[in-house]
Amino acid sequence: MNEDPNGDSRSGEDFCCVRSICWFSCGAASAVATKLALQERDNCEIVYQDTGAEHPDNERFLKDCEQWFGQEIKVIKSDKFKDVWDVFEKTRYLVGVGGARCTAEMKRIPAEKYINHFEDDEIFGYTAEEQHRVDRFREGNPERRIVTPLIEHQLGKADCLGLIEKQGIELPAMYKLGFNNNNCIGCVKGQAGYWNRIRTHFPEVFERMSKVERDLDVAINKRYEGEKRIRVFLDELDPEAGRHDEPDMSCGLFCVGLDLG
Repeated sequence: MNEDPNGDSRSGEDFCCVRSICWFSCGAASAVATKLALQERDNCEIVYQDTGAEHPDNERFLKDCEQWFGQEIKVIKSDKFKDVWDVFEKTRYLVGVGGARCTAEMKRIPAEKYINHFEDDEIFGYTAEEQHRVDRFREGNPERRIVTPLIEHQLGKADCLGLIEKQGIELPAMYKLGFNNNNCIGCVKGQAGYWNRIRTHFPEVFERMSKVERDLDVAINKRYEGEKRIRVFLDELDPEAGRHDEPDMSCGLFCVGLDLG
């Protein structure tokens, strides 16, 4: 018998027949999680959600990973919006207490059209540092069959970066520019240090988002004076504000001896 992370016991035959959807994001963590899933499971499908706003080098990384996986990656997109900028313009919404509208439109909705939450397993690249995020996700989505190979193997973000390099695969450009994640260029969930790095490497994106903020009268960043919350628009953001440390690309103890060839 095999037991999935949500406590369902299934025979080996049933387990092999379950469709496993590997959510590949062109990030190091999702790449390693996908590789582990392919080694440990049958009937895996690898799916990439194209937001139209990620670094063009992601196309190269996706192709490199397809060769490593020995399997094609299926690309899905919104059938309503061209990219995240299209979302901002048409919905007149940037980010707020309900989260980022672009995430819902460009990732969640296309994913829900693709997957059967009650039958398919979902492979996510949550790292060993993110158990709390998984617990919160499962609590809010009890019907979904969430599988987290990196947590099962106690692999952190640094381990994943190291394992990708160990395979001889060039890391995505955003990591090499010092970003901790390979998200859209100009993620609305980023804070001051992140946006100052965007200002340095992608000034046209910084300028474009500055104009979107003013147009929608929404500031991504904020500061506090006591308990008073003060909006900080990008066009008034101190260039020295925030911090955004270089990513640790070392391969830790837990990945020693892990064969992902």
